[in-house]
Amino acid sequence: MAKYIVKRLLMMIPILLGISFIVLILIDISPGDVARIIVGSEAEEWEYEQVREELRLDDPLLVRYGRFIISTLKGDFGKSFITKKDVWADMMSRFPYTLALATLSLVVAILVGIPIGIYAATHQYTWKDNTAILLSLFCVSMPAFWFALILVQVFAVQLRILPPAGIDSWKGWVLPSISLALGYAAAIARQMRSNMLEVIRQDFIVTARAKGLSERKVLYRHALKNALIPVIMIAGTMFGLSLGGALIAEVIFSIPGLGNYTLVALANRDYPAIQGSVLFLSALFCLVILLIDIVFAFVDPRIRSQYMRKKKRYKEVRNSAN
Repeated sequence: MAKYIVKRLLMMIPILLGISFIVLILIDISPGDVARIIVGSEAEEWEYEQVREELRLDDPLLVRYGRFIISTLKGDFGKSFITKKDVWADMMSRFPYTLALATLSLVVAILVGIPIGIYAATHQYTWKDNTAILLSLFCVSMPAFWFALILVQVFAVQLRILPPAGIDSWKGWVLPSISLALGYAAAIARQMRSNMLEVIRQDFIVTARAKGLSERKVLYRHALKNALIPVIMIAGTMFGLSLGGALIAEVIFSIPGLGNYTLVALANRDYPAIQGSVLFLSALFCLVILLIDIVFAFVDPRIRSQYMRKKKRYKEVRNSAN
């Protein structure tokens, strides 16, 4: 397992290098100029050129990329062109909000998606199952920003029971968490339904029923435990995606998270802030996927037994060679 983790960590290096280089190219070819934003449209040309020289924007692309990589390896993401603050400090002050939003949305998605998936699987081919499938398809297809605006209109403007923006209290987290969790809950429900339908047809479920166990015990003590294993993978992937995909909810509900920070940096063509935030979120997503694979290997007995067989075979080959 240790070799596998090291191998995966080493594989992250070229991935992150490629992502950072592509981001720099996209920023460089996009319209706009951060120097012009800083000096203003009415500034003299010599002031504009002086700012570009101070920010070293006239250096070749590869030189700027190499400078960014070297400073990143030293643990320095640079300073923002706009705020003049340390990018790493800015990201760390905003990341807890993004992490809290991603965690809350995943909890809501799991609490909603798993029961719906189980209910649909236990009522297969009935109107209840068909209704659950249609609702999940609708929720997956519906744009998150549209649903967020509908929630604001209904619960904040019409009913006035929840704030339309801000996170001054716990009520401020309700609407953004629900808006972000809707699509994830639908995907989990569909996956859970498929898993349950597959598991309840297995031989060990038939044996459990033959022993006289109640249907509730068969479902929740035997079937659910096995059906949840694939859901771990999809839920973990959703958590990684929500860390970078919380931008819409953060903008609509005025949450000072990392997604909002990245969007402002993109609007201002703030090179250090954009590169730092994208690289940080990409590395975090890779680590989340790695953690999911490790957890999946421990909870799935098939993968664990396969790993033990390979380990045993390797020892036998090594002993025979000696």
